[in-house]
Amino acid sequence: MPITRRALLTSVLFAGVVPNSRALALSGEPFPVSESDARAVDYKFRRREMDYKTQEPAGTIVIDPKRRFLYHVLGGDRATRYGVSVGKSSKAWSGEAVIKRMAKWPVWVPAPYHLAGMPSLAKYINGMPGGPDNPMGARAMYLYQGDVDTINRIHGGTMPAQIGGKKTAGCIGMLNIDVIHLYDRVEIGTRVVMLS
Repeated sequence: MPITRRALLTSVLFAGVVPNSRALALSGEPFPVSESDARAVDYKFRRREMDYKTQEPAGTIVIDPKRRFLYHVLGGDRATRYGVSVGKSSKAWSGEAVIKRMAKWPVWVPAPYHLAGMPSLAKYINGMPGGPDNPMGARAMYLYQGDVDTINRIHGGTMPAQIGGKKTAGCIGMLNIDVIHLYDRVEIGTRVVMLS
């Protein structure tokens, strides 16, 4: 008796064989970005559109470091909420900034405090090229106060376990899948408010 395609697929499912999660990667990216990373994050930190009352105008990004959420204000008392990782207490910041630069698969250059804590990073003083091992992930939005680069970024990464924690050196860390989603909806000049 010949094996039909349906029978083969059914037997594969019942056998517990699941396609590689990387097969669910976003198309059009030069490096893998797995959509399945979002399922590895605690449910409360998963991206969702929700009610959000704020005085901030549509388009503003509001970051709540205490709760580890980033809100992209949509207007009409709605926002898209993302789970994020934030700076450790000693490296936390508050106030306002503006996105003045945006990059896909950005180059990462260690800041002086990175080098002080890990001298081995000196090999990247001229920059680590974008890619899957780069700590900036798939996208970066560079935050400025006036003309001064704050050295803080909203950027991606591939470590779902960090979302919801105080794991960064001051940056706002997101999953690659989420930072791409946000990046596609903001522009240069977007205002960012970090709650105290």
